Amino acid sequence: MLFDFFDRFRRGGGAGGRGPAPTPANLVLDADFSSAEQWVAGRSWAYPDGGPTNQGDNKLDHLVEDPSYSRTGRFRATRRADGLWDAGLLTTEGSAEGFLVRTGDVLEARVHLPVETGAWPAIWTWLDGGQEIDVFEYHPDNPDLLELSNRVRGRYLYFRDPAVRPGAWVDLRVEFGARSVVWWVNGARVFDDRRGVGRSWRAHLIVNLSVCAGRYHPAPDPGAKEMSYEVARLRVYRN
Repeated sequence: MLFDFFDRFRRGGGAGGRGPAPTPANLVLDADFSSAEQWVAGRSWAYPDGGPTNQGDNKLDHLVEDPSYSRTGRFRATRRADGLWDAGLLTTEGSAEGFLVRTGDVLEARVHLPVETGAWPAIWTWLDGGQEIDVFEYHPDNPDLLELSNRVRGRYLYFRDPAVRPGAWVDLRVEFGARSVVWWVNGARVFDDRRGVGRSWRAHLIVNLSVCAGRYHPAPDPGAKEMSYEVARLRVYRN
């Protein structure tokens, strides 16, 4: 815990000399992706009928429960004979604990970005057909760009930085404020959306690796058979 404190202090600088809001005192989620109590694998109501596919959103995903696709924190996708890709997804939606992120929470994550064309990793929120905040999305064909989005209130940023690149480790922090959602990348404050989520917002968490179908970003190379990215840490703090 002492290491965690100094680690958060070290990463607390940020653009314009403004440090982050103090990390809330209570750790309410320390993600254990192997836990069936915390996470459900291979289905989400963010996909039509809960999945397993969502081709209308330009995705080649075919969600699977197989623990080797998500439960280790390494989210994988492998090509199927029918042209789709078996893919890993975990969500707190429908789990025994039923964890919900709430207004005022702070999420911290450390991710290892994929290198394969067509990979589409993301950490995001979802509840009852909406309430989506994208902690991040990434596409290796835009190698230095992270997509940071408040879809609740229509604000986003395409954030570019040389430290963002295929195969890089990236530290993320998101403050889910009522009046502004604030994103931090590798210790720098990069986006205050000045819209926020409102006082009563809440949503489940989703962590997954999608596969692009080619409409907006290139589909996987014809010879590609597997892709992956890793989430080494995901924590949520609350006052």
